Amino acid sequence: MEKLYEQAETGCCPRFDPGPWDDKEVVLDNRLFVKDRVRSFLHIPLNFGKVMVRNMERIQAAGAVESQPLMLSDENSLWGADIYIAVSKDVAGAEMAKISGTFLSQVFEGPYKDVRKWVAQMKDAVASKKKTLKKLYFFYTTCPKCAQAYGKNYVVLLAKV
Repeated sequence: MEKLYEQAETGCCPRFDPGPWDDKEVVLDNRLFVKDRVRSFLHIPLNFGKVMVRNMERIQAAGAVESQPLMLSDENSLWGADIYIAVSKDVAGAEMAKISGTFLSQVFEGPYKDVRKWVAQMKDAVASKKKTLKKLYFFYTTCPKCAQAYGKNYVVLLAKV
């Protein structure tokens, strides 16, 4: 697969700017995504890279790559997660999904072992705004190699309210 974001310093994932995402309200109105499933063991992904490469090749071939990547993960099982990759148009051969709703977002930075702490903080933030958490998505902003290159591992939690 050729490089998707060649303008990025790494040639891979663009550097993430947490400003537009931290402590914000985000509205998605029928946002179009490619949907797929990643197998996991106790929430640790087993085939994430393979699934991403397969989908990004399809997305690239369709000319549907978004200028600002958005990939949501619905960690709905210890054994797998649904992933949603934002696209600009339908992608042949891929399962398509649309997501709508109002979301509260918070940016977290650090190792993945802190996810439980981040989820607890996000639940507290939602409750403090007198909202009800309906669903929680994770936006992993860069791949592990780019996170290491940039020196920051940002993860955005989006709480549908």
